[in-house]
Amino acid sequence: MSQYTEIKSDLNKAAEIFNGFTVDNKLALLWFIYEKMGTSITPAAPNAAEPAIAGGLFEQVGNKSQEQQLQIMRDIVSGADTEYSRQYGGFSANSKLAFWYFLAKGMVEGLIIPMPDKYDLGKEETEWLGTLESLDFNEQITVLREIADSMGVDPTSSFSE
Repeated sequence: MSQYTEIKSDLNKAAEIFNGFTVDNKLALLWFIYEKMGTSITPAAPNAAEPAIAGGLFEQVGNKSQEQQLQIMRDIVSGADTEYSRQYGGFSANSKLAFWYFLAKGMVEGLIIPMPDKYDLGKEETEWLGTLESLDFNEQITVLREIADSMGVDPTSSFSE
């Protein structure tokens, strides 16, 4: 029996487990989620958000080198206190979800650094992804929104007193 069966009865557990993965595996999981569920996420993310806000940060990231793009994504995922992580942290949960959708779409379009060929997720991450896939659409979006909302830095906490 899967160690992640409890996710089905407690969606908060999915985000808690996700947050225990490495930064690069979190980025990979976000990509694989888009790859498997992108067409389903499309109506849920951009239409429920402020696309101009998420799109503005996406454009800033898109104007950077691929190495800088990757570092910005890593900083947001890890909660590093950077300009981009603070911008992201000020978004609504739906706008954060839209931002990751825009990044994944940008990867497909060649605007954002692509996923490395043959990236190998660990066993736990693969099992987590399978569990997420087994949830119904609304549960998947709830988990993704919670994950997206937990990233970045609250911009009001970045000011020194």
